[in-house]
Amino acid sequence: MFGIGKKTELPSAAEALPGRPEAMQVSASNIVTGNPMQGPFPAHLSQVVFGMGCFWGVERLFYSQAGVYTTATGYIAGLTPNPGYEEVCSGKTGHNEVVLVVYDPAIISFEKLLTLFWENHDPTQGMRQGPDKGTQYRSGIYVSSEEQKEKARLSKTVFQQALVDKDFSEITTEILDASPFYFAEDYHQQYLQKNPGGYCSMRGTGAGCILPEVSPA
Repeated sequence: MFGIGKKTELPSAAEALPGRPEAMQVSASNIVTGNPMQGPFPAHLSQVVFGMGCFWGVERLFYSQAGVYTTATGYIAGLTPNPGYEEVCSGKTGHNEVVLVVYDPAIISFEKLLTLFWENHDPTQGMRQGPDKGTQYRSGIYVSSEEQKEKARLSKTVFQQALVDKDFSEITTEILDASPFYFAEDYHQQYLQKNPGGYCSMRGTGAGCILPEVSPA
């Protein structure tokens, strides 16, 4: 963290690091929820991936919510297979630092997750979040269904107006279909549970995201 990554332009395929075929080895279970971090997950659950800057605080935000089955930190939306943290921070993989959120829509709605997403970071900062600067700190929602994509886009429109009312600029959040999710190193998983005094720069704008009331299915 601590603003390590300084590059603010995504690399081309020719510039990207080669990566490796081996996946990162992580613990079997989330130490907070007690549930597996890797799928396949029970069929009644849904999943989405959020990028909101440094993933330590973001993961804590979501694993603290009732209805969230599990979370994991990782990397998405880049070019390099199975990247490591230092590679991502170099700006030469194209990945974003993100959190996988697996949730039970019968307990917590996707709209509630979107509200948490928008209200707990500044989605207008481009390739940075607070003091952390680099492509891996960009705002992003990586969806697993067309329904999620439609709701995410609607929520963006709603929150943009809330930001305008507070004199913030245009939202730079990318809303994309989820590409391969690569797990971060094991020490990054549930980091603030293991290190309660650890670094967290997550800050909201003070704008509220008021979405149409939707009860969990």
